Amino acid sequence: MLENDAVKEIYESDLLDIDPVALREAEKTFAQGILDTMAGKQVASALYEDTRVVVLMSDGSEYYFYGFMGEAKR
Repeated sequence: MLENDAVKEIYESDLLDIDPVALREAEKTFAQGILDTMAGKQVASALYEDTRVVVLMSDGSEYYFYGFMGEAKR
């Protein structure tokens, strides 16, 4: 079967050799870049969905965050 061969090829490839720490840092940097563009804007609402967080701004723009979710206690 072609599909199974393609999946096996992907599974056996280097694509799965991802450094989780480097991926987390890259995602954090990406999220920070998005947050920096939000400076001076007003958040109208935020939605927590199954796979992402959607931040809706008062000017109608929307920002999506995937994977980089955490909590900090102050």
